[in-house]
Order: sequence, then structure tokens, then C-alpha cells
Amino acid sequence: MITVFGEGRGFRVVWLLEEMGLPYRLRPVDLLAGVENDPEFLAINPGGFIPALVDGETVMVESIAIMEYLLARYGHNSKSAASLAPAPSAANFGLYQQFLHLGEAGLGANIQVVVVSGFVAPGSERNNWGARWALDQFNNRLKLVKRQLALTPYLAGDEFTAADISVTYTLNLAIRRGGIVLDKTEKAYMARTTARDSYKRALNACPATKGFYASVPG
Repeated sequence: MITVFGEGRGFRVVWLLEEMGLPYRLRPVDLLAGVENDPEFLAINPGGFIPALVDGETVMVESIAIMEYLLARYGHNSKSAASLAPAPSAANFGLYQQFLHLGEAGLGANIQVVVVSGFVAPGSERNNWGARWALDQFNNRLKLVKRQLALTPYLAGDEFTAADISVTYTLNLAIRRGGIVLDKTEKAYMARTTARDSYKRALNACPATKGFYASVPG
């Protein structure tokens, strides 16, 4: 049984597992209570950040790496995997790879600085140069999303892929905690991705994420 430790970016992993129809269990990790009080989790990831994945003898962290692992390892058993992860020979493979990683490396990493500065840092340290810089970097990279969505309904083309899972998660965070306001095209895109049954199942499987989204509407 695949075990996913923690929600947060672990929501991406749960959503992908739902898309692929793979059995899993979600093991909560309470970062607010302090991971030092969770020795089982620290034995999995001594860095103390989420998510983590345990699949037999395989232990992984980093949500995008986990997604690529699941698609590569179990894609042949999933009817949806071919569309979720285009083959390297596919014309849209480059777009898929770009936006799969942009969702975290370009967008997620920057908006996290904004969120932590705005909601976790002491009041005197919230409006800091680093947070303003990170917000600028996020908005610059969001231009790539805007340009692509002006051309195609999904980020790798006409079909939903794992790249959309990656970016949708970050946009959900950005509009709720990062002060980002989406335009009409981006809102329509989010409506498409979050209308999927797999998204709804993932949200029901992740009570902390569902509660957060309900308490801070996007």
C-alpha cells in the first residue's frame, strides 16, 4: 500500500493517485504541533517537511518528484496515465515538462515565501524585501501560464495532464494566501481542473486541505 505523509503539497500526490486509480492511505502530519513530536515521520524524512511517500522499500520526498515516480512506475497499469503524462515522443511533451515543474519550482517556491512572510513571520518582518521579490518572481512566471491558457484549455494542450495538478495546487494557495487575483481565463481554467471527480475525491480524502479551502474561499 502506498502511504502519503502529510497534506499541503501532498494534495498534489493524492490527486494524482485518484486520477490513476491507485490505492493509497494518507497519514496526517501536524506541522503546527511540531514534527519533533512525530518520530515516525522524522524517521521517514528527517528534514521534517511534507509530503513524503513510502511505497514498499521506496521512500521519497518532493511532490513533483513523487508524481513523476508514480507515473513512471505505475503508468502502465493506469488507463489514464498516457494522457496524464505525455510520452517523450509526443509533440506536447516539452510543454508538459515545463509546466509540471513550473508549478513548484517557479510558482510554488516563490509564493511560499509570500505566504510565510504574510501569515507566519512576526509583524515587523512581514513586508520585507525578500517577500516582495518573491511576489515579483511569481508574477513573472505566471505570465507563462497566462500565455499558454490563451492558446489551449490546459497547460500542455487540449487535454488535462499532471502538469495541471501541479499548477492548480499552487494557484489555489496563491489566491487564498498570496493575494493573487486571477483573470477571467485563469478562473475558467481553475473551474475546469477543480470540477474533475478525481479532484473532489482528493479533497474529501484531505480534510485539512478541504477545511482550509472552505474557510478561505478563492
